[in-house]
Amino acid sequence: MLRSTRRTFVHGSMATAGALWLPKRLRAQGSGGTLRAVMHGDIGSFDPIWTTANMTAYHGAMIYDTLFALDENMTPQPQMVNRWEVSDDRLTYTFELRDGLGFSDGSPVTSRDVVASIKRWAARDGAGQHMMQRVKEIRAGDEKTFVIELAEPYGLVIDIMAKTSTPLLYIMREAEAETDPMEQVTEYIGSGPFVFNRDETRQGVQYVYDRNPDYVPRDEPASGMAGGKIVHLDRVIYENIGDSQTAMAALQAGEIDFMETPPLDLIEVLEMDENITVEVLSQTGNVGWLRMNFLHPPFDNVKARQAMLHLLDQEEFMQATFGNPNYYRECASNFACGTPMENDANTEWFERAPDPERAKELFAEAGYDGRPITILHATNIDFMNNSAQIIAQRLREIGINAELATSDWGGVVTRRAVMDAPEDGGWNLFITWAGGASVGNPIALAGHAANGRDGWFGWPSDERHEELRNEWATADGTEAQLEVARQIQENAWNFVPHVWLGQWVAPVAYRDNLQGVLKIPEIVPFWNIERV
Repeated sequence: MLRSTRRTFVHGSMATAGALWLPKRLRAQGSGGTLRAVMHGDIGSFDPIWTTANMTAYHGAMIYDTLFALDENMTPQPQMVNRWEVSDDRLTYTFELRDGLGFSDGSPVTSRDVVASIKRWAARDGAGQHMMQRVKEIRAGDEKTFVIELAEPYGLVIDIMAKTSTPLLYIMREAEAETDPMEQVTEYIGSGPFVFNRDETRQGVQYVYDRNPDYVPRDEPASGMAGGKIVHLDRVIYENIGDSQTAMAALQAGEIDFMETPPLDLIEVLEMDENITVEVLSQTGNVGWLRMNFLHPPFDNVKARQAMLHLLDQEEFMQATFGNPNYYRECASNFACGTPMENDANTEWFERAPDPERAKELFAEAGYDGRPITILHATNIDFMNNSAQIIAQRLREIGINAELATSDWGGVVTRRAVMDAPEDGGWNLFITWAGGASVGNPIALAGHAANGRDGWFGWPSDERHEELRNEWATADGTEAQLEVARQIQENAWNFVPHVWLGQWVAPVAYRDNLQGVLKIPEIVPFWNIERV
């Protein structure tokens, strides 16, 4: 049993503050019919720990639950956890699971499931790896309690477990969580608000999620990823429509209910449609991301990576896909614009870019020998499709032998994990994006790590960068963190772990007979939504 300390009481009261808000009769969910949604891409993997692909994270949010979650104010709140306490020396965290947690196969969620899930997630996630460097032991107590014992104080434990950047800490059954982290799980049984309907799912065509009739939501109102995940719908189907204009026409015709990424150049058409609601769910938006492979030439040489900073023009990438400047901005900060860590350290190069002649000089200094540069090219997502073609063209214009390896996004997700040389199935460059809120956090975003082959795709390595990330994690207060963030950025734009391609907010569009769409960075939820 946990001691009823004041600290425990405070944490527990956060979990129960809204208990009177939700009448018992409303906890019987469903009867809202089927919602059809077109999301930004296909689901190439169903294992949300094995990959950082956003579509797989959406899938994970439907069928799994998390120990903690960020509310609409980006404050961590307990989700599967009922209450917890921290020892006076800040080295031991003891957690108690809330009542009513069960997997969709009928088995209860136990502390053994949690411990195995944390360990598997931490082996893949950059923030989890950072935390585990300070963890002495994670162990199960009784069926409902577990303990994280630290070797040194680390104030980010709860923040990291609550983060929405991929991969999220989804809790799986012990059987799946014991799968080698480098291999994908093959059973998808969670304790979340929906159940994955494998029988009616047809990969590449549609993905079907049915209301979990046994899910017990929290009592407080939904807020961000936190609070009561009340499911009013009977079923959600992700329809895979690759052409955005076709999907937009289906939305206007009422054939689908929700579209995650309507084309911005046609957004005014949707805004004038009285049956459509257009809304921005994440105010920090997304940041376009060019990842370079540190393991193979030419980007194993810092000069070639610096060349990419000078070669590319963020405005060109934003215009090509989004068009409307009301929805995008250029941003030189390594930590996104509009976040607490935004700063202007070491950004003089940004004022001069694009400078193709300087880029050409830097490639020469890198010893570029004319070998092909392989760019992974996803054709079914507009931003990635357009960006890959722009990058290839700009490289060719300065004499670089750029070639596109064309596939859908699922193919990119699979190939980017290959560490072999490009000619043996690997790659040199690929394009993706990340949520601005996560880009603003040096620990939460896996791609901010520079720990080589243990890190995220591209595998950058820089000892000073890792030292500074450790300093940021222990800095006391926002001002101290910002000072370290400036040092991180000064160093980062010298060794160049990546290139940002611009920042944008992406409105969603949905039929106006839906209400309760939650605003969550990086996740699109379908609980709390109901028809009116």
